[in-house]
Amino acid sequence: MKLKLDIDPDIVALMAAEVAAVERAVTTALREAGTSLKSAWRGQITSAGLGARLANSIRLASFPKSGDSLNAAALVWSNAPVIIGAHDTGPLIRSKSGFWLAIPTAAAGKSRRGGRITPSEWERRTGLRLRFIYRRRGPSLLVAEGRLNSKGRAVGSRAKTGRGLTTVPIFLLVPQVKLPKRLDLARDAERAVDGVPGRIVARWVEA
Repeated sequence: MKLKLDIDPDIVALMAAEVAAVERAVTTALREAGTSLKSAWRGQITSAGLGARLANSIRLASFPKSGDSLNAAALVWSNAPVIIGAHDTGPLIRSKSGFWLAIPTAAAGKSRRGGRITPSEWERRTGLRLRFIYRRRGPSLLVAEGRLNSKGRAVGSRAKTGRGLTTVPIFLLVPQVKLPKRLDLARDAERAVDGVPGRIVARWVEA
């Protein structure tokens, strides 16, 4: 007895097509997971009231740039890692010099370079001298003798007699500040990773 086996279609072509389908499924699933994570992180940042600019610092890169691969990957990161990391961990912040942290009040205004103004910059800008006031309870103060303008900023008096001068708190002095934790990026990252196998299977079935 003679047996003959013919495979139609070609088994090699079938396997090649199946490998290509898996490559497409893996690549698509990783790109979707990366896009989902980027959107979730941006949504967290916006919901925490940290602003659209910081949210847009979240970036996504998918590999390979073109084509499909079983080794596909997605990378999500921030262009402002220090700021994002601080809000994600809620660190305890101390002065670098080991003394006080100077927190500007509304009367101090903002730095011309952006961000918080420092006591030395404030003195240079206004020409006024800051005076230290120690308080046993509550934060100590750096104050100045001046007046508040229409914007609520402390400025010098225009009157030669000093009329209208008042003692204005410019900076609050504290030994340390505990930044509240406002983000939980690991939660969304874990969800994205856990969802990858299901995404791959779904895309493979579709293929």
